[in-house]
Amino acid sequence: MNTDAVYEARLELFDFAVDSLGDAPNEAFLTDLFSGVTVPDDEVHPSLDEGFAALERFVEDNEDRPIRDVEDDLTTEYTRLFVGLRPVITPHETYYRDDTEYIGEGLAEVEESYHAVGWEPPEDYPEENDFVAVELAFLRHLIRRQRRGEAEAFGYERVFLDEHLLEWIDEFAADVREETESDLYLAAADIAEGVVAFEDELTAQMAP
Repeated sequence: MNTDAVYEARLELFDFAVDSLGDAPNEAFLTDLFSGVTVPDDEVHPSLDEGFAALERFVEDNEDRPIRDVEDDLTTEYTRLFVGLRPVITPHETYYRDDTEYIGEGLAEVEESYHAVGWEPPEDYPEENDFVAVELAFLRHLIRRQRRGEAEAFGYERVFLDEHLLEWIDEFAADVREETESDLYLAAADIAEGVVAFEDELTAQMAP
């Protein structure tokens, strides 16, 4: 696989993880999924492989249903899992970390990582800046910079992985697997966990 194809694959995985965890999937997101999902034939990484399998099940089970019905079901489940008055999962780094209070001083440390590279989280994310989709979007931003030839972006990614995402993404993904039977959210959790593990291995080789 050539370098450009690797970048494209990395970004597509982050796009899926960010879009599926950032908010309840909308009609445009589902239309893209049902128009054709291509996953690797070979094994890639245990979490990614589980995520790809869950995504294929989701498409197979839902592609012939009215999209609005699928959207409604997913919105209900997303709200139950992540948003409701008493969500069963709180997808924030500072919630999972033992060394900071929820939305406490650890949030400022996450934001310092963003500011160090001049990145601002998109305004359409309604959550705090340690929200899982925001942290994944930050890595996607760094990958785009790597693709443009900015070698220092590997170093920034290496630090952010070590100091932030690797500290909690596995536990978050495990909670999602325990709390839902929705194949889309199982796929989102597995792919988020798997792509972070892949980036961990990659940046270990590439970071200065």
